[in-house]
Amino acid sequence: MDQGTNPKLQESKNKRRITKTDVQQFLLKGRAFIALILVLVVFTSLSPQFVSPDNVVIITKHVAINAILAIGMTFVILSGGIDLSVGSIVGLTAMIAGGLINEGIQLPQLGIIIYPHTWMIVVISLAIGTLMGTISGFIITRFNVAPFIATMGMLYVARGLAGLRNNGYTFPNIVGRPEYGNTGFQILGAGDFLGVNYSIWIMVAFSIIAYIVTTRMAFGRHVYAIGGNERAAELSGVRINKTKIIVYSISGFCSATVGLIIASQLVAAHPLTGDTFELTAIAAVVLGGTSLAGGRGSIGGTLIGAFVIGVLGDGLIMMGVSSFWQKVIKGAVIVLAVIIDQVQARMQDRIALQKQQETK
Repeated sequence: MDQGTNPKLQESKNKRRITKTDVQQFLLKGRAFIALILVLVVFTSLSPQFVSPDNVVIITKHVAINAILAIGMTFVILSGGIDLSVGSIVGLTAMIAGGLINEGIQLPQLGIIIYPHTWMIVVISLAIGTLMGTISGFIITRFNVAPFIATMGMLYVARGLAGLRNNGYTFPNIVGRPEYGNTGFQILGAGDFLGVNYSIWIMVAFSIIAYIVTTRMAFGRHVYAIGGNERAAELSGVRINKTKIIVYSISGFCSATVGLIIASQLVAAHPLTGDTFELTAIAAVVLGGTSLAGGRGSIGGTLIGAFVIGVLGDGLIMMGVSSFWQKVIKGAVIVLAVIIDQVQARMQDRIALQKQQETK
């Protein structure tokens, strides 16, 4: 009998091919974790102090900023969209908070100035950041504008408003005054609970909530469904427009949170705060395994991706690498992450096609 037509031999070949594909898929899906291990090994070998407890806390504190931003971006990308405005919303929120602390709410017609309490400043700032995201979502759904274009426009709007807030100048020393009841803002960035900085606790809280939403709630399933096949999701009863608006609102809320944390850590607000943060957030999301086409990804992967970007950035700084080379390396990481994402997408399409042929 011809070996080429031997059923047992053909079945054995198929098993070997499937096994190889499974390994490739495993490596692609676990790329963020593998990359994290590699960068940790490299920087630890160059500087053993890199993984010291104090330095790990510092790195995690830096990672928290990008992780919170990336969590909001994950919802957007899972739905098949993109949000380029997150960095600008960070800057706008910081300026809003700084202005409310230092200048209050001025009412010239009444000749009075209202200084909100610190908690109210936080609420107002978060509301404005969320509103910016909601507007982006409304423009995308109501006028059928491409997310790339709509959020790019919002990027310029938010950055311009941040500059107009104080004519391009920084709000320095935003510590408030006891007589106005607006002190304590710096605790958000400098305070700690059980020895852990508040920003890290916020990252943990956001991660847990986002994980529950994406894995246990109907809204999360709707987000995945829209990103996977929007038309099929609509036919199955998913409210597409409402879900998308909420998704961009979540991204705006996360951006506003980051703006408040950074302003609190620096005890100052600058209109250029958050510049290019959107690129770092997208890199963390894609490196973590979320497909730019939508419908595939996880919050856990995003967190690992954020740690890869954070560890890489801090490691390069510790090694004294030029800031220009840092940009080159981070840019290369972004491009590589997108290439790997495309490879994984094509592999999954090929596997799906093979399964269809086998069932026929």
